[in-house]
This record gives sequence, structure tokens and C-alpha cells, in this order.
Amino acid sequence: MKTSHIVLGLLGAAAAGAALGILLAPDKGSETRKKIASKGNELKNNLKSSLENLANKASEQVSKFTNQAEEVIDEAKVNLSNIKDINKTII
Repeated sequence: MKTSHIVLGLLGAAAAGAALGILLAPDKGSETRKKIASKGNELKNNLKSSLENLANKASEQVSKFTNQAEEVIDEAKVNLSNIKDINKTII
């Protein structure tokens, strides 16, 4: 299972649990609304942080892949040049 699915699942479960806990608590409506707003902001910040981490990891992977691809291309160019030199000596 992908990390992003796990993170989204955990955040969704946390949001549902927080909402149920707040709605079932014996507080005034104004207090309940404040708690809901607070939890909503907290979850938003957690989601934003998780998405930023995921984007950073993806960016790192793309960078690694790009570097590896460049290395393979450079090696292929050297090999091609060597093959051309060998062909010149044969012909």
C-alpha cells in the first residue's frame, strides 16, 4: 500500500473521530463550533505538512532518476565512441 494512501486514511480516521467526539460532547453550541474549527485547522495543517513531505520525496526521487539517466547516457556515449574507434581500426 502506498504511503500516501496510509496518510490519507489516517487523516480521514482522525477527522471522523474528532468530529464524533466533539459532536457527542455535552458542550454549548458555540464551544462545539470553536472546537470543530480548531480541529479543522489542525487537520488542514497536518494534511499540508504531509503533502509537502510527499512532494519533497517525489522531487528527490525525480532528481535521483535524472542523475542516473544522465550517467547512463554519458556511459553510452563513451561506449559508442569506443565502438566507432574500433570500427575505424578494423576498416
